[in-house]
Amino acid sequence: MSTFRQHRWQSFLQGYEHRARLLISCPDRPGIVAAVTSFLYEHGANIVESSQYSTDPEGGTFFLRLEFDCLNVADRKETIEAAFAPIAEEFGMTWQLRLHNDIRRIAIFVSKAEHCLLELLWQWQAGELIADIALVISNHPDLRDVVEPLGIPYVHIPVTKETKADAEAEQIRLLRDYRIDTIVLARYMQILSPAFVAEFPGRIINIHHSFLPAFIGARPYERAYERGVKLIGATSHYVTDDLDEGPIIEQDVARVDHRHHPDDLKRIGRLIEKTVLARALRWHLEDRVIIHGNKTIVFY
Repeated sequence: MSTFRQHRWQSFLQGYEHRARLLISCPDRPGIVAAVTSFLYEHGANIVESSQYSTDPEGGTFFLRLEFDCLNVADRKETIEAAFAPIAEEFGMTWQLRLHNDIRRIAIFVSKAEHCLLELLWQWQAGELIADIALVISNHPDLRDVVEPLGIPYVHIPVTKETKADAEAEQIRLLRDYRIDTIVLARYMQILSPAFVAEFPGRIINIHHSFLPAFIGARPYERAYERGVKLIGATSHYVTDDLDEGPIIEQDVARVDHRHHPDDLKRIGRLIEKTVLARALRWHLEDRVIIHGNKTIVFY
């Protein structure tokens, strides 16, 4: 890691070395919160944030996100997990204990459009996006000069119909070599194969305009202008085999009217896209998103 990138985390790591997060989903029934909070109390934890939701108190699914301080939690993580396992089994929980300072390593995929990439890089430099941007992969060389001065490797892997399989194999190799946890498609204009998606389930985040399922394909803003749309927006979601239909993390819209020409719509759309993608990624990095089927529970 470059000195610049490493410097991003010094104050953050020092301030939260005793903090962790517990994410739980399970069939709803009485006693879940009492069992979990009592367990944390018995292990010397102090809960600093708690969010919960039930799809239906009578036979639904219960979701819980707890953030807590616990002395030397990094050294005790495996012990705490082992002690919690019987409770998790009793309630049929799907759960995860994650250290607050377990900084995720992310890779950004980009093509020629720069607005989403620049927003992520700016928030990262400002300390608002807590992640290690370990790698940028692109099917074009255009944005190399934006990325490399920050000490982030930029890898150009051209993709054609004939070379797509080989290109994805090389991308997967790089993602493994760089120990990438999360992949962000920052207007990466290639469709990922089912085999690629299967390598990183629930760990690929995409952004696109919110006209879908209308205006599929090329020139969506021009066709939206011709149709006289009054709202445009953006959707960020996890990638699945169903194109642009994965679990939605975040959306936003802006009102437009007859005075907005296609270039205006594109400009407004870029602003919404970069903002929505940054929010979705930040919530993912903070473990605020729980995937539930083809939906998400987001504790923001």
